[in-house]
Amino acid sequence: MLPFHRREARREPTAPRAPVEKPPRNGQSKWSQLAHFVIYFIKVSWRDLLTMAVLGAASLAIYQAPYAPTRNFPITFDASGDIVYPQFAYPERGWIISPTLSGVLAAVIPLAIFFLAQLRIRSFWDLNNAVLGLLYSLILGTLFQVVIKMLIGGFRPYFLDVCQPDVSLASTRNSTGLNGVGFQQIMYTDEVCTNPDKQAIKTAMTSFPSGHATTAFAGYIFLFLWMNGKLKVWANFKASFYWLALLLAPLLGATLLAACLTIDQAHNWYDIIAGVVIGTVVSFMSYRLNYAAVWDWRFNHIPLRRDRVFDYAGAAALPAEVLEKASWVRKHGWGRKRRAGRRGVSMMGRAKARGSSDASSATAYGRNGGPSMDVSRQGEQGVSYPHPATVRQNGGAPYNGRAEDMV
Repeated sequence: MLPFHRREARREPTAPRAPVEKPPRNGQSKWSQLAHFVIYFIKVSWRDLLTMAVLGAASLAIYQAPYAPTRNFPITFDASGDIVYPQFAYPERGWIISPTLSGVLAAVIPLAIFFLAQLRIRSFWDLNNAVLGLLYSLILGTLFQVVIKMLIGGFRPYFLDVCQPDVSLASTRNSTGLNGVGFQQIMYTDEVCTNPDKQAIKTAMTSFPSGHATTAFAGYIFLFLWMNGKLKVWANFKASFYWLALLLAPLLGATLLAACLTIDQAHNWYDIIAGVVIGTVVSFMSYRLNYAAVWDWRFNHIPLRRDRVFDYAGAAALPAEVLEKASWVRKHGWGRKRRAGRRGVSMMGRAKARGSSDASSATAYGRNGGPSMDVSRQGEQGVSYPHPATVRQNGGAPYNGRAEDMV
């Protein structure tokens, strides 16, 4: 479904548009053109770049700040001196995948795929939006989980092994007044810890939410959404099964990065679930900020531009090769230019296919069916979309139907 209501077709034929001439190069060299483009890019993106730098620095500063809350943990012993309450008494086994490596994997693998895909897609703005969108997702996810860690936190399953508590210290180390309190006085704070490594104790007390899970899902869910737009697995044709298997690979990678934390007892299950939710939410938001849709297969591969407005109703009337340009798949016209003859037949078929008001979105849009489209409804009266020349401004310049302006 389109995000805007369809409009009734105009009775009068629309006049063909005059070709848009490209501005002259004025004899500029390639280096001069590149310099002008870099200046233009900085002009339209400097706010985003500055915001990312500020939020990244804020995340680092917050993570290095002292742990804010004062939490109690239970310590009970039986006659042999063994700890009876086992929730936080697992051994510290070290990280299977360190936090640094987890962050690198969540960023480098998607970035490598984005750059390699440009060998085929060849769209600067698609690469720009993909890279910036990934960084948005990772930075926002990191900021959220770091703030929650420092203000809320929680004990890791191996906390007592790192803390090495001595309950006899509760009488002399009790500035908070929370040692030896609660039912049968079994609750204590980190003041009774004997481990001199304060950073290790702080790390053992900042389990919620999982940073591994947050970064993994922030990076790989964004990659999943990007691949979904480029591969068109769920589009207007039956895709190959191996495309579906490839599309699910980022989900498998994110799940493995998050779930391995249950093996080394670095996180509780609810820590991981919270990280998954945070990473998934910010990745969806970041993708929609940079691309025209998330699930709508007609537009979810099209990168948005800051200096132009994407009008969905007007875009539906554009030539097929414009909307299909920035996709990876090469099937039924997606991702490749069409010859003029085939394009003319295709556009005629699309106009006829819009004849039914109760047609499905695949039939109404029908951009990739070409001559094989269902034209049995050609005699019916239906709805259509306005010519791109009539698209509203909405505060910015509309897309004018040129492929380079779309992608």
